[in-house]
Order: sequence, then C-alpha cells, then structure tokens
Amino acid sequence: MGHNSLMKRWTVMVYLAGDNNLDGAGVVDLQEMKAVGSTSEVNILAQFDRAGDGQRTQRYYVRKASTLAQDGVADLGETNTGDPAVLKDFAEWGIANYPAEHYMLVLWNHGSGWDDTNVYRAAKALNLEVDRKGKAVVTADAATAGSAGVVTMQQVRQISEKRFHRALFRSTVEDAMRAKAIAFDDHAQDFLDNLETKRVLSAITQSLGRKLDVLGMDACLMSMAEVAYQVRDEVAFMVGSEQTEPADGWPYDTVLAELVAKPTMTPRKLSKLIVKRYIESYQQSDAVTQSAFDLVRSEALASAISALGAALTKGLKKELSGLMLARNQVQRFATEEYVDLIDLCRLIRTKTKQAAIKAACDGVLAAAGAGKFVVANSYKGRGLSRSRGVSIYFPLRFISPLYATLDFAKNTAWDEFLRAYAKAVARA
Repeated sequence: MGHNSLMKRWTVMVYLAGDNNLDGAGVVDLQEMKAVGSTSEVNILAQFDRAGDGQRTQRYYVRKASTLAQDGVADLGETNTGDPAVLKDFAEWGIANYPAEHYMLVLWNHGSGWDDTNVYRAAKALNLEVDRKGKAVVTADAATAGSAGVVTMQQVRQISEKRFHRALFRSTVEDAMRAKAIAFDDHAQDFLDNLETKRVLSAITQSLGRKLDVLGMDACLMSMAEVAYQVRDEVAFMVGSEQTEPADGWPYDTVLAELVAKPTMTPRKLSKLIVKRYIESYQQSDAVTQSAFDLVRSEALASAISALGAALTKGLKKELSGLMLARNQVQRFATEEYVDLIDLCRLIRTKTKQAAIKAACDGVLAAAGAGKFVVANSYKGRGLSRSRGVSIYFPLRFISPLYATLDFAKNTAWDEFLRAYAKAVARA
C-alpha cells in the first residue's frame, strides 16, 4: 500500500522520534503533512514512534484524501528511535520504494547540538530511573515504594547541576538537562549521538549512491559548525536552528504546499524556503531562529576557524581581557556554551590589535557569510538580534571531554584554543 516505483521529483522522509514528551506535537505535524499529501511529483513519508503504553511505531505514505490509519504502510511494533539501525531502515526503505530525483530526510525530536553526553547513563549514575514514557522520576532503591520514591523535577535539576556542571534528562524531564544531539527515545533510554548519526547517514548515502540533498533538523540547537562538519560528506544542504525550537516545530503544511506547487524546486531553494516559512509561522514573542547551510563549504569554513583558533592561541596572553569581554558580549543561546560564530568574530575583531587575529576573523566571516556557508538565515523575537545562522562551542571554563571525539575537533585547532583559553581564564 502506498508503494510507488515511479521516479518523482522529491521524496520527503520525516523521522518522528516521538517516544518522549513531544508525542502530541508529532500528531499535529503529521496532520500538517496530511493537509498537503503526496502527489504525482512528491512523496511524503513518515515514521512515527509514539509515547504511551500500547503505542506502536507506524510507517506512513502520507496522503490528503484519506485517514491517517489508511496511510499506514507498516506496523513496526515497538522500536528504538535512538538505534541507528532503525533510522537506516526507514531511510533505505523510502529510497528503495519511493525513488526520486531529490531526497530530504528530516530528523524530528529534541536536540542539543554537538553535545553527546549520554543522559540516560548519567541518570543511572545518579541512581535515578525514569518510568515507562518518562512520567515519574524515582530513586532506584525506592522504585516500588510508591510516592516516597518520587524525585521532583526541581530536585533533579539541583542534583544534576551540582554533579555534572550541566543539566540532565532533556527529553524525560522537561528542561532539566542539556545534553545530546538528536532522536531521544525515552522508552528505550537511547538517542542518536553525532558519531552514530554520521555512520547511519554514510550508510544511507552509500545505498543512494550520492549525498542526501537536504538534511532537516526539526530539533533544538543543531545549526552548529561542528554538527554541519560532522555530516559534510553525506549531505548537500542542512537546515536547523541555532536556538531552541518551540514544540510546534516546522510548519510542514506551508513548506510542503509550496514544494508540491513547485516540485522542480532545487535543494538550495527548498532549504531557503524552510527558513523563511519557519520564521513566518511564529509570533514576535516566540524567539526563534532558523538557518540553512551549504555543506560543500564546510571544509573552507573549518579551515578558517582552525586558522582563527591558532591565531587566538598564539596571541592569547596579550588578548585575554578582550577575548573575555567578547565572550561575555557575544550572542548566546539556550545552551550558554553555544555562541554565534559570526557575531563572535565581529566582536573579537573590534577588540584585538593584532593583525593576525583580525585577518583570521576576516577569513571566518568571508567563509561563513551570506552566499557561502550560510545560504539563508532568519530570526524573530527578543534577544536574538545578532544571530547570524551558525553557532560554535565556546565554554567559559569546563570543556566536555566528548568534544574531542568530533571530526571538527580532530581536524581543526579550535579545541586547542578552547583548552588554552580555559587555562588562561582559570589563572586570571
């Protein structure tokens, strides 16, 4: 049912990791997709892992003139959306059964940029457990002791912040943790980290024989230089947010309606369209960002950032006070360690007297600017006026040991600068 071997212009695949507190938002987004539906030129596919006892993962070929149940093409039972094999199976199924000139894969869920801190393992280290679907948090020793074992969200925040210098549990305990990359599954207590995401995207592109045209991150905090660099060999264009996203996420109805109306749209134009329609769908009070990257430009941007990191490390002794001031003034996001890269370079440039650092800042600005790496950027709301589309990791003191596992850290001098800066600040 729904299988279509005819070559179409686009196949859109949406991976809804809803086995957490975003379940209701997933239902709404599916209905937005159904408001448009697949056409003779565009396939719209979705895989939805829902929260709640008895809920089973369903795979859909989304149509307009049908019920959601009629759109179902496979009942997968209980799945773990944090397992890369589950994502790989969905994407390869879509590619094999719904061939198209262009493919967009959307990863829909919580997100937290490059940070792959294993929130579930950390929770267990605290001797905490989350009941099925993440409704209650209890101590392991008191799991059968009734209400006496319940730990409040505020207690989790306080415990986790003291123990780990950061919050825990983003998906199961709302706003009580800031960790991970994408696709949290509370039932399986698992998620896709950046290394797994790269591996599964590599496998998908090998099956496809080329890069995915568009990778959509309908999730928080994913528009980072590090995240983009991690998938540079597997994806042509990437769309995401520097800031957190409201539960409403992307406006699938308006985006898909335009794609269906203009199916010859290029991947670049679709990426820019998503940015525009996303921002338009929110009120001024919502505080949202969205940007699109041309990942062909990732290597050039990484090289420029590496040169900046090297220049800053070399000149750190003389420039520390100016750098600290720039770091305090820079555009930041919900995770304080994530700062806008372009705004940072502009601030550093105004505060340094060293020609080498100024030149390195100019190199980053040239590589990242409009028409280069960042092909579209927009924002709305207070506190985001200096958001320019791409963020980077710049902690004040504590540097996560996981940062070193990223391709970006391995291949650039930015991590060396971060370590040197942290040591200098500690001595200041």
